[in-house]
Amino acid sequence: MDVSFLGGPGPQRGVGVVAPFDFALDRELWRWTPDDVSLHVTRTPYVPVEVSLDLARVISEHETLRDAVSTLTEVTPEVVAYACTSGSFVGGVMGEHAMCEAMSRAGSVPAVTTSGALLEALVELDVRRLALVTPYTVSVTRALEEYVAQAGVTVTGCAYMSLTRQIWKVTYREVVDMARRAAVHGRLGTADALFLSCTNLPTYDVIPQLEAELRIPVISANQVTMWAALRRLGTRAVGPYQALIDTSARSGTGTGTGIGAGTGTGIGTGTGSALPAAGPVVPTGSVLPEGQEPPDVRGVHGVSDAQGVPGAQGVSGVPDEKQQEGWT
Repeated sequence: MDVSFLGGPGPQRGVGVVAPFDFALDRELWRWTPDDVSLHVTRTPYVPVEVSLDLARVISEHETLRDAVSTLTEVTPEVVAYACTSGSFVGGVMGEHAMCEAMSRAGSVPAVTTSGALLEALVELDVRRLALVTPYTVSVTRALEEYVAQAGVTVTGCAYMSLTRQIWKVTYREVVDMARRAAVHGRLGTADALFLSCTNLPTYDVIPQLEAELRIPVISANQVTMWAALRRLGTRAVGPYQALIDTSARSGTGTGTGIGAGTGTGIGTGTGSALPAAGPVVPTGSVLPEGQEPPDVRGVHGVSDAQGVPGAQGVSGVPDEKQQEGWT
């Protein structure tokens, strides 16, 4: 069959993506991308450091970002995005602005970061009170809380997992369980929205179900990154019914309308209760409302909700950045 009359593929617009060396969710970014946009992904150089504040600082040095953006210039992206949450909030709001400036100068195109995109999304959704879920250790989670506080946002509750590697292996079941804990048990009351942090945390398929169950917008690191980058192109992210990219879903999160609302279909039960564990799975992390210090007992399965109910106690005395090493 002669296909020469087709004239080749349709025109594509480009988004350059700089990701950390351990980023494993390229496919998730593509799922928010419309067909007429291509992603050109590059990675920062490998460094033998586990997920921590130290790693966030190292991979976000301006020279590293400029070099990464320079590798993308030949394919002429119209915007570049730094797809790393901790790396873009570790320096605070001013540090994030400086990263964007360094990237934009290197590529001569607009630049966004995940954490900058988060603040844009909070403005878009008129969020002043935010619940957080992170896979991070306590210190990295605290840095995120401080970052959003600089933007005038109150953290109502926070659930963290204390992971230092292989975050991409966290299951949807665990993400949903932590989301419920952060949104429902926050000591400072009801949140306007829930943020699922870390571009290496799988979130794509759980967002619509969580919005229907929790009745608030749910945003994630990869979602806001793609939403903000595509916004620079004058186009929209694509995906299932969700408040950030579908304005009709914003009223739905408050009324229970939309996909899966109150039906118990999909992931979870729709009742707000914890997901039943499959076999011996124990939820990890802790729920920490703003200003509350973590419990003294730290370990693989240390759990404490905002009501002070302790969970299973793990190995104590392990340095914060080494908790749950190798957990999957």
